[in-house]
Amino acid sequence: MTDQAWPWPAGAATGIGSLPGTDVAEAQRVVLGELPALPHLPELPARGPGADLVGRTGGLLAELPVELYAGRWRVAPRPGRDLRRARDLMERDLDQLAEQAEEYAGPVKVQAAGPFTLAASVELPIGGRMLRDPGAVRDLTGSLAEGLRSHVAAVARRLPRASVLLQLDEPSLPTVLAGRVPTESGLGAYRAVEPETARALLRTVVEAVGVPAVVHCCAPDVPLELIRSAGAVGVALDLTLLSDFDPLGEAVDAGLGLLAGAAPTRPSPAGRAPTSAEVADRVRQVWDRLGFPRRRLAEQVVVTPACGLAGATPEYARAVLAACRDAGRRLHED
Repeated sequence: MTDQAWPWPAGAATGIGSLPGTDVAEAQRVVLGELPALPHLPELPARGPGADLVGRTGGLLAELPVELYAGRWRVAPRPGRDLRRARDLMERDLDQLAEQAEEYAGPVKVQAAGPFTLAASVELPIGGRMLRDPGAVRDLTGSLAEGLRSHVAAVARRLPRASVLLQLDEPSLPTVLAGRVPTESGLGAYRAVEPETARALLRTVVEAVGVPAVVHCCAPDVPLELIRSAGAVGVALDLTLLSDFDPLGEAVDAGLGLLAGAAPTRPSPAGRAPTSAEVADRVRQVWDRLGFPRRRLAEQVVVTPACGLAGATPEYARAVLAACRDAGRRLHED
């Protein structure tokens, strides 16, 4: 594979997105302090509706309002209170980011749900997930693409010296492709989305935003070739869920970056966080099993927790991010 420029520095580490608590100023201080090479915009779902992944992304959709109904997000006839709340939370987060990172000049990562996780989560006004209607999925994808383009531009305006990296969270993508998303009755499942359709729609979003994009999928059976061929520069996954290393090796060899989820999101039975040496060893073991030279590791791989940290204690979350940061430095020094 020829040398290529990655949208992150060698030896970088980052978080997946979510953190515990409700204080966004403190969360951003932690991220900027512990992840100086690739900080991310923290998500705090404990703040309630509109701070969750689906509601947060719903607030970014262009001309497709959403609302909460019976605890679920659905397409709304017009913008309302739930949408305002989601947008206000995001605006507050971006203002806080601008205040704390005004002079930051490196890459910064922002996260949003991808089109298929949204389609499997948001309901149509008449009932049923958007996934049931291919036309609705196309409309949703177009709305998301436009909304994320505006969102990325808003981040870039607030941090004029930084470069933006977009992470699309797609935990539902494997089940969507396999036709395993259950209907409301639980007695059936929605029809599988064809890989070619999924690739085209994912590419629509990736190309629209105008910045490098990675796809995060903390599930088994991550469709690596689909993600790579949709134009993503990298994939974020949980290393403990890897069972077949060949597809990952092929994707990495073809030029896909790896955000390696190597640090557990919960403490060990002894109650401690992983050390940076343990995290670095886990990444090295996978890389060596893939058969690539160590000199490429620190450039092509970013160290991350296995998934989001919303369920962790604040102390554990900070310790895990620090371990990932120092593991990245260890790998760079190898």
